[in-house]
Amino acid sequence: MAKPQHDLVVVANRLPVDLRLGEDGSATWKRAPGGLVTALAPLMQSNEGAWVGWTGTADLAIDPFDDDGIWMVPVSLSDKEIKEYYEGFSNDTLWPLYHDVIAAPAFHREWWETYKEVNEHFASMADYAAAEGATVWIQDYQLQLVPQLLRAARPDLRIGYFHHIPFPPLEIYSQLPWRKQVIEGLLGADLVGFQRNGDAANFLRCVRRLTDHTTSGQQIDIDDSEDRLVRRARAAAFPISIDSGRFNKLAKTPEVRARAQAIREELGNPECVLLGVDRLDYTKGILHRIKAFGEVLQMEEIDPAKVTLIQVASPSRENVDAYQQLREDVEIQVGRINGEFGGIGHAVINYLHHSYPMEEMAALYLAADVMLVTSLRDGMNLVAKEYVAARSDDRGVLVLSEFTGAAEELHGALLINPHDIEGTKAQILKAVKMPVAEQRRRMRRLRRRVLTDDVAKWSNTYLATLSDVVTSQPERVDTPPSGTLGSDLRSALEEFSDERSPLLIASDFDGVLAPLVDDPSTSRTVPRAQRALRRLAALPQSQVSLALVSGRSLETLAQLSDAPVGTELIGSHGAERGRITEAGLVRDQLQLSEGEQSQLRHVTEGLEEIAARHSGVWVEKKPAASVLHTRMSTHDGAEQASAAAIELATRLGLRPLEGKNVVEIPVIESTKGRGLDALRAELGSTHVLYMGDDVTDEHAFAVLGDHDLSIKVGPGDSIARYRIADSSAAALVLERLAGLLAPLTKPKGKPRARKS
Repeated sequence: MAKPQHDLVVVANRLPVDLRLGEDGSATWKRAPGGLVTALAPLMQSNEGAWVGWTGTADLAIDPFDDDGIWMVPVSLSDKEIKEYYEGFSNDTLWPLYHDVIAAPAFHREWWETYKEVNEHFASMADYAAAEGATVWIQDYQLQLVPQLLRAARPDLRIGYFHHIPFPPLEIYSQLPWRKQVIEGLLGADLVGFQRNGDAANFLRCVRRLTDHTTSGQQIDIDDSEDRLVRRARAAAFPISIDSGRFNKLAKTPEVRARAQAIREELGNPECVLLGVDRLDYTKGILHRIKAFGEVLQMEEIDPAKVTLIQVASPSRENVDAYQQLREDVEIQVGRINGEFGGIGHAVINYLHHSYPMEEMAALYLAADVMLVTSLRDGMNLVAKEYVAARSDDRGVLVLSEFTGAAEELHGALLINPHDIEGTKAQILKAVKMPVAEQRRRMRRLRRRVLTDDVAKWSNTYLATLSDVVTSQPERVDTPPSGTLGSDLRSALEEFSDERSPLLIASDFDGVLAPLVDDPSTSRTVPRAQRALRRLAALPQSQVSLALVSGRSLETLAQLSDAPVGTELIGSHGAERGRITEAGLVRDQLQLSEGEQSQLRHVTEGLEEIAARHSGVWVEKKPAASVLHTRMSTHDGAEQASAAAIELATRLGLRPLEGKNVVEIPVIESTKGRGLDALRAELGSTHVLYMGDDVTDEHAFAVLGDHDLSIKVGPGDSIARYRIADSSAAALVLERLAGLLAPLTKPKGKPRARKS
């Protein structure tokens, strides 16, 4: 299957379509209302755009599909990932932290690990969807690591990120245990966008204090490990808006106007209708609003029988304790005030715990004389802009918290500090009693701003700035940073993944999947590579086979690598064969003749004598070889010990294998190349990818053909066709292969989506 080519890719936590499952398990989709998809739809349709996002349902794997000219790329999340990545780290750690710790954030290491894994999955899917040189626009706090992950995999892309919620001051942000990793994740983007100038300033200060990068105004210089300038990023404010023209047009329809009149009649035609519209969230200041309204009624300056407050509180995160408690507190306060000031057939507060379609919301906005927005902290608050867009009659008063991003734009509103109950009461009274002439003057000013600066202008401004940032980049350094892949290798991996014949993906362990360490017993596969291997192992073996090829003994290789079930193992430089099964390691029988056993004893004894003469030198015993390790010795000691080992092998008539800080003396003739060649023939794989870092891996490279991929990891002469820097880049190779190959296979038992 050919790789999709999309010039514009949006990456968000959710797809812009709602999933509906039928009783037979079939899936249908309906476009969800939202300003972002509305603004981007024409641009995405004309640029063959793709949208990467979660389906909203646990453990549901859906093939990519077209929805009205936008290619949807669903991301599947497990129950565990939803609980730890979304409900946990995103909404119980980042959300309260970024909203000035109105509620205490929870810090759990397992949530962070899952957050990283899910971000890697999103990055992999974005990589899969993006054409060469495409624009990828990542949305919001759930995906803050994706920019850096995508930058490492695809330096050809122009990458944007927009942060929809507030970004806190350094003093608050610094509470996050993984504060530097998140900042570095965001700096993978060319342009980091925020709602307010204050948010961008907070981020830039965090960059200066928590990283080694330098800033100048909005510009951030990104250097490599040798302090060479690689590129420049920018952080700036781009206040988001709504599809104001659509709201304005909708509110003028006879149906919406009739519904607005009906709402007032259902309320008993009060003289003044106040309205609050929020998710039921502790950041929205709903309790502050209700308290202030109740105290206004106590002042007896307005007649409770002639006024009513409609409070729409749409359900949100109902399985979280803090939100359950908030709902209980709100409903208690509503009941108390209604009991004190309401009458038969008249409630002073109409509390609606529902979500409503856009048409009903437009009618509510038209029916309301006063709109109350009392957020304690809000990135923007689009409800305020929706209210203004709906008021084509130039009537109504907006009471707006100064702690919203909207307060910096909507200068005709009555601003409040929701923590100041007395001040809030005064502004509510002013709004209720405001003369029509002043209402019109203020509303016209508000509407000019909202109707001019709509969501289309926002997206166009952001994308134009992103283009400017990318085209004004400094000349890039010749050597890419650690953990990146060159464009030629990326293309080769795409071609490799397109092959229909059974593929074999094989790799050395030490120095490739696991960084080299002084104590070999502590070597472990890097987590990112481990996750990619598991994804590849889940594919049918008729499509892909995995193999680890190492100089280590088979048992040690299996133990340290923790390879997934189905992985073939070649140990002792080809002398041992086995595989990982559900029951564990199953090894092929290795039998040494009496002569070979005698030789092995002489080799081991000779190497142990050499090790005894040199500090930091030790001997590893294998089923068909013994190995002298010199990594912990001095330079001179290592050279002398290695020379003595080679002399020992020559004296015994054996061929030594020299590697990085090791000399191995096998008693049977074997190489990694022979082992790989035999495995290839057994599996029938006509296309092989092999990664290695050692001189012993050159034997494996030598048996590969023109249609195979050979990848040298690290420095040194090599016959391999491609080169990458380190274990981080090797993990990236596997992750990219998983991203390219995984979409070709659809899990059994999962419904295929069709558009409704």
